[in-house]
Formats: sequence, C-alpha cells, structure tokens
Amino acid sequence: MKRGLLFWLSLLIILPALIRAEPIYLGIDVLEQSGFRAIDGKRVGLLTHPAGVNRRGESSVDVLRRAPNARLVALFGPEHGIYGNEKANVPVDDKIDSRTGLPVYSLYGIYRKPTPKMLQGLDALVIDLQDVGVRSYTYVSCMRYTMEACFENDVEVVVLDRPNPLGGLKVDGPPLDRKWRSYVGAFHVPYVHGLTIAELARMAKHIPGWMDTPEHIRKKGKLTIVPMRGWRRDMLWSRTGLRWVPTSPYIPDLSAVLGYAMTGLGAQEGDFSHGIGTPYPFRLLRYKGKPPTEVKAALEAKRIPGLRYRIVQTQSAAGAPLSGVYVSVVDWDRVRPTELSFHMMQLAAAWSTTGNPFTQAKNSALFNKHVGSTAWWQEINRRGARARVDRFVDQWTRQAEAFQAKAKRFWIYR
Repeated sequence: MKRGLLFWLSLLIILPALIRAEPIYLGIDVLEQSGFRAIDGKRVGLLTHPAGVNRRGESSVDVLRRAPNARLVALFGPEHGIYGNEKANVPVDDKIDSRTGLPVYSLYGIYRKPTPKMLQGLDALVIDLQDVGVRSYTYVSCMRYTMEACFENDVEVVVLDRPNPLGGLKVDGPPLDRKWRSYVGAFHVPYVHGLTIAELARMAKHIPGWMDTPEHIRKKGKLTIVPMRGWRRDMLWSRTGLRWVPTSPYIPDLSAVLGYAMTGLGAQEGDFSHGIGTPYPFRLLRYKGKPPTEVKAALEAKRIPGLRYRIVQTQSAAGAPLSGVYVSVVDWDRVRPTELSFHMMQLAAAWSTTGNPFTQAKNSALFNKHVGSTAWWQEINRRGARARVDRFVDQWTRQAEAFQAKAKRFWIYR
C-alpha cells in the first residue's frame, strides 16, 4: 500500500516534466507542411515585413520562393517596408528587391491600396503580417485595404495566421465610432480586440459595413485562412516559445507591445512622454516639469488594478541621463490595458500650466482616430481634470465584453 502510494506520488512529481506543450506552428509553417496546398499551381504576391518569419526564423519570402508548386512573383510592403527600416509615418517608394529581384509594391506611399496594375497576373495574394493586438496599428488596416482590392480584382486572399501577442481573451478600451474609421483604425473593434489577424479578416469578409467594397463583391471575394497549430487563446506571446521579431522600430519586444496598449493613447496630447527614445518604449512615463516621485504618487493614487510603478534611472537615445516611472504589470488578469492612458490624460489636464491641453489640441482629428470615441473627446474637453475616467472605463468594459460575445463565432481557436 505504502509502496503504491509512493509510486503515484513520484509519478505526479515527474509527469509535469515529461509533458511538453505542443509546439506552435504559424500559418506559414502549416502552409509549408501541407505542401503549399492553398497556393498550389498559382502565381502569388506576398504582403509581409521582417516579422513575417516561420517558427525557425526564416523569412516567409524565402519559404514561398522555395515552394515547388507555386510561383512568387511580387512583394508588397506595409508601413516601415518589407525590411522594417523605414520610419513611421514616412511614405515608402516602390522598388526592385535587391535580394530576390522581385518588384516590391509599397502600400504606404502613393497608394495604401493595391492598384489593379499591381495585382495584374496574380492568382492569389498571401498576407503574412504580425499584429500587436491593438486597433491603432496599421498592419491590420493594410490587410483590410488589400482584401478590398483583391476582391474587386478577382484575386484570392490567403491569410497566414499569427498569434495575438496579448492573447485571445483580453478585450478592452473604447470601440471605434464610425466617423473616426481611417487607416489608423480600420475596424470597429475595442482598442484591445483579442483577435488574431486571420480572425479579423474573417470578420471583415462576413460582416456588412466592415469593408468599403460593394456588398456583392465582398460576398463573392475568396478568402482562404491558413490557421496556426498549437496556439491557444490564453497564450500571451511569452508563452508561445517563439522569438519576437520587432514589428516596428518602437516595438522591439513584448514589453513594448504591452506598453503600447497601456500608454500609447496617453501621450497623444499634453506633456506626458512614454519612453520613446529610451530603453523602455511605452513603459517609462515622464511629465514635463514634474519629478518622477510626484508622477509615481499620482499614478498610485489612481489605484489601477494589476499595475505597479517604480522609478528607473536610464538615459535618452543621445546618452543624456534621465529618470522616469516604469509601469510594471503584476496581474495581467486584472489589468484593463487602456485604463492607464485615460488617467494620464486626466493628469495632463490637471497639471498643465497653460489650460486644458485638449481644448488646444493641434491635431484633434488624429487624436480621435486613435482613441475612437467622440464621447470621450467631449468629456475631456469639457471637464478636463474632472473627466470621469472610471465611468467611461466601466462603460467600455461592458461594450468590449458584448463585442467579444458576438466575435466568438469568428474565432478559429477555442
């Protein structure tokens, strides 16, 4: 009896070490493992960037070039270009890729949407873009515009899926008012949407009004999804075992991905900065004229669940010493990621020495395209430091939960 008990106890101790999580195979991996079935016999284009790699770190460009039964004939680049070396908000020109000899069509230059000439001769356009799970990130907008152009020109769209680095369960923040839909925010989703890029593509294909393509063309358009294998909705990127490839110059790692969701909106106006140009992009908060101790105390007084703050000494990109307040996530389950940004706005209105910065905003349209909520814009303009952040955050939480309930029918991963 005792010996049997010891056997089972030892088994319980050893078993977790013997069990290994299933490795994650990205859409590009699954495509190759299938013998490139989804593009068999086709002339294809590829929309991608440096983060478009397989699980071994090989570029999807190279993977498709070695497909024996398909021909890669053109490349398409989003913001920052196919090699990620172009600056944000800077137009990118068409060119011939010196490495492959293929034409590279820029979708962040003269055109944001592929032209019929770019698509001429293509049977399918493959999309392999790594998103960050936040609405105001232009790669999903680029995907939407590309889908529209392909559907309008009878070209199949093949989306190779990738993880949402924030996981597939967290939804948070304001939904996008229709009047603010733009290239900054192309989909009517909460700011943190909890979907993979392929799930967003499915919604765009099937929900009326999510695309500008006429309805009969949208319905007729062909969308093929190549899903991942092994990814679960409860996985943040840190649990995937995959190496993060920077998706843009200011998103070098997962820390910046989390920070972008938490503070990206909070420095849109006023004198807050969120660490751009330091080793802690989107995680290091500073306010002009306020010592870090005061900023830290003000943030702690907000009692935002799941976050903690500490003062960090570092330096700017130019090597000048500086200090700021680093935002740590101590309980992801409790965090409502965007909540911090709106408290930052409230503090910016309280601390400004020249009046409410939101009534003096130089580019209110761009602010609203990011945030997406006319009601919040009116609130922060009228009430400034007295803006009712908690009331809006609670309302957006309910709306985000309602959105997720409707989005579940488009989930690929349960």
